[in-house]
Amino acid sequence: MSNLLPIHIDENSRTPIYDQIESQLKMLIVSGTLPPGTALPSIRKLATSLSCSVITTRRSYQNLEQQGYIKTIQGKGTFVAHINIENQDEQKKAAVMKALNDAVSIGKNYQFTDETLITWFTALLKEANERD
Repeated sequence: MSNLLPIHIDENSRTPIYDQIESQLKMLIVSGTLPPGTALPSIRKLATSLSCSVITTRRSYQNLEQQGYIKTIQGKGTFVAHINIENQDEQKKAAVMKALNDAVSIGKNYQFTDETLITWFTALLKEANERD
C-alpha cells in the first residue's frame, strides 16, 4: 500500500482536520477501497503527506481505533480492521445520510428553496450517472 492515501483536506472547511481525515478514512474502509488487513501509513507519514500535525493524525487514528475501523499492532503498524457486513451497510447508509443532511443544512442556511435543492441534487445524480 502506498503511504499516500486519497485524502483531501479542505483548509477552508469549518470541519476540523482530524474529523476530515477520520471521515474520509471511514469511507475508504467501509466502501472496501481499503480492505481488511491493509497497512495504513504511520501517523508521522500521514501527517507529512497531508501537511498537518502529528497530533491531528494521531487523534484521527485513535478515534478510528476506538470505533473498530482500524487496529494498531505494536511494532508492526496500523491496519484496517475486519468490519461486520451488516455494520458495513449501516455505516455506508449513515455516511451518505450525514453528507445529505449537511448539504440540506447548508442549502437551508443560504435560504435556497426545497425545489432548488432537489433540482441541483437531481442534476448532480444525472452527471454522476453519465460519468459511470
